[in-house]
Amino acid sequence: MNETQTLLDTVRNNWTTFLALVLLIVGAIAITIVAEKIASKKEKELTGHAEGLLSVRKIAITGVFSAIAFVLMFLEFPLFFAPGFYKFDFSDIPALIGGFAAGPLVGVMIEFIKVALNILLQGTTSGFVGEIANFVVGAAFILPSTIIYRFKKTRKAALISCFVGTACISLVGALLNAFFLLPAYAIMFGSGIDAFVQMGAAINPAITNVTTFCLFAVAPFNLVKGLADSAITFLVYKQLSPILKADQMAVPKKKVVEA
Repeated sequence: MNETQTLLDTVRNNWTTFLALVLLIVGAIAITIVAEKIASKKEKELTGHAEGLLSVRKIAITGVFSAIAFVLMFLEFPLFFAPGFYKFDFSDIPALIGGFAAGPLVGVMIEFIKVALNILLQGTTSGFVGEIANFVVGAAFILPSTIIYRFKKTRKAALISCFVGTACISLVGALLNAFFLLPAYAIMFGSGIDAFVQMGAAINPAITNVTTFCLFAVAPFNLVKGLADSAITFLVYKQLSPILKADQMAVPKKKVVEA
């Protein structure tokens, strides 16, 4: 009861930030639903069958991979070229695999459930600022990657989608830090943004202001994260794909005659 009350108090005291998190989640889910409906319509025209938006298979994949993503959040470590408060983890990989196997809605739902579980079981020490950053950066990677692959399921399309997702996570991560995350943390800790810039400068002398901080620390951090997540996904997805798509593959498809 104490933990529940503490969480409710945190929401009450940071309701605007919490509301922003909720709106971002709703917006990301809305985008995936639109993409799914368009892709399903095209799929039905070609094959005569389209899997439901929330089929049993998709719900099962969402549940299993959300749990894996939540656990992976705890296996975090810093990178040598960024300040220690930036922690690298592999929790976006389950969302990317789930999104490739079952569509962008599943990928975003995994990101959402991962963040929700972390808030419910661990609470928040950042007034939901960290949770917003975690979800937005994760969604910036998962959304473009899985939407592109949803419309063209080939190895080449998967590779392109991962490169696009990596570019998005690098850009969005840098902008999010410059205009939201760093100012929010500066207010929260009463330290001023210069304190974060100095921490970056201690690692890389080229960092002299917020712009160079995001350019030489944040962007490379997310670039490495996107590339690493993509590489690992490519290594394991081929082996997992037959299992994840078992029910879908069992459905007879309309024969398509190529011109």
